[in-house]
Amino acid sequence: MDDPETWLLSAEERGNPHTQLPGWTAGNLATPLLHGVEYFDRLVEEVRSLNAGDHLFFTDWRGDPDERLREDGPTVAELFTDAVKRGVCVRGLVWRSHMSRMSLNKEANRSLDDEIEHGGGEVILDQRIRRMGSHHQKLVVLRHDEDPSKDVAFVGGIDLCYGRRDDARHGGDPQSVPMAAAYGDRPPWHDVQLEIRGPAVHAIDTVFRERWDDPNSPDEDHPIAWIHDKLHHTRLHADPLPDQLPPPPECGPMFVQNLRTYPAIRPPYDFAPDGERSVARGYTKAIKRARRLIYLEDQYMWSADVARLFAEALADNPELNLVVVVPRIPDQDSAFAERPQLVGRWQAIEMCRRAGEGRVHVFDVENHQGTPVYVHAKVCVADDTWASVGSDNFNRRSWTHDSELSSAVLDTTRDPREPLDPGGEGDGARTFARDLRLALAREHLDLPDDGSRDDEILGPERFVESLKASADALDAWHEGGRTGPRPAGRLRPHRAERLPLHTRLWATPVYRLLDDPDGRPLRMRLAKEF
Repeated sequence: MDDPETWLLSAEERGNPHTQLPGWTAGNLATPLLHGVEYFDRLVEEVRSLNAGDHLFFTDWRGDPDERLREDGPTVAELFTDAVKRGVCVRGLVWRSHMSRMSLNKEANRSLDDEIEHGGGEVILDQRIRRMGSHHQKLVVLRHDEDPSKDVAFVGGIDLCYGRRDDARHGGDPQSVPMAAAYGDRPPWHDVQLEIRGPAVHAIDTVFRERWDDPNSPDEDHPIAWIHDKLHHTRLHADPLPDQLPPPPECGPMFVQNLRTYPAIRPPYDFAPDGERSVARGYTKAIKRARRLIYLEDQYMWSADVARLFAEALADNPELNLVVVVPRIPDQDSAFAERPQLVGRWQAIEMCRRAGEGRVHVFDVENHQGTPVYVHAKVCVADDTWASVGSDNFNRRSWTHDSELSSAVLDTTRDPREPLDPGGEGDGARTFARDLRLALAREHLDLPDDGSRDDEILGPERFVESLKASADALDAWHEGGRTGPRPAGRLRPHRAERLPLHTRLWATPVYRLLDDPDGRPLRMRLAKEF
């Protein structure tokens, strides 16, 4: 590709001149890891290869120290503390969080902090966020001081916690988290992580270091948390990190751009005084470039501000199809948790459907037993050219308010399968983006893993037709009393529910203020810019 910035942001377009992060890096190799079983297995293998003098840095939204990363272990805490015993520098940044009765994870994160600190590592419970915000980045970066070619980073949507160790069969993690009753005792969990090698690992290392080195206290502007931490002797000051190791050598054909969200807060982040919204800007550039197919998997898809971007793309490009895979129902049963999410999703989906009548296709997922699968993945593929995997959802909270990290991948390898240039702009289909979409589609449609039936889903039109036919057949089987053989596939047409007026009157302001808040500076809100 002559100019990667046809799809990727330039350093100026990132909009944050205070960061040390490069605009993008070349010469990388990115591998998608579908589901927690595959990710955790790779994580164990790579962490066990670390030796004295190497680095293990991680950030997390939730961490459970006793989550087993393989069926017979080790647990998260065992894996990381064993690394400390071998002389590895282990450092972590975990969101401080709120109490478990709010369906969040304060107790789990403090327990992970205690376990790793007791084992000799250092973990900071980080509360440098906006009110009602969170640190949502999920990364692990592993550096080898004697052989940088072994460096690797993992970035995506999978936390080191209960509920995530599921596989393509979607039987759920034996160490489950409480969710809505429809998901059962072992909620099935669909998720994606990237394994990245090459110079991008150094950039992800920089993401961690900028947060670790920020001079503000982790309890900044949170006096109750400060008192609690003082009384319990919690670590409040980060010890200096060892010097950053040099970038690993180029090892693959891919450009990788690390996109982030940081809100505008006071006192400001040292590395992003006005925040950073390169997630929003990166997606905006790619979506505006798409001509034939945008494929999304997302936990929420509920923001009018984000839906407007897709609606404009659909209106401007009459051949563009939007395919979205979401959870069937929210993760919690309570009215206060569920209703605001339903309000936001209905608004977003209807806005897109009005703009692209007949070209917006929304599905949810179930396993072969008929239990809904909770879709936690955050994946976007545009025209089989540009793809991203990250922690950010398609809502205003993720694009402006919480800390997020997504990796956009632009492969220089053209895919030889027809259609060669689905977007029609000369960019051509790229191997990474197309393979990611096809791998996810094979699972959802129960197609062979070897790709022997990929011709059914290669082109945009056949892809959409196959998804719709499979979902309609499974839906008809359910409607008909589930008699006869179950049709292949796991998708069902998703039906967004419009709530009655009396519910919308209270749920809409809750959704706008609590579920999907705005972290932009006031001037950007008024200008409706990211």
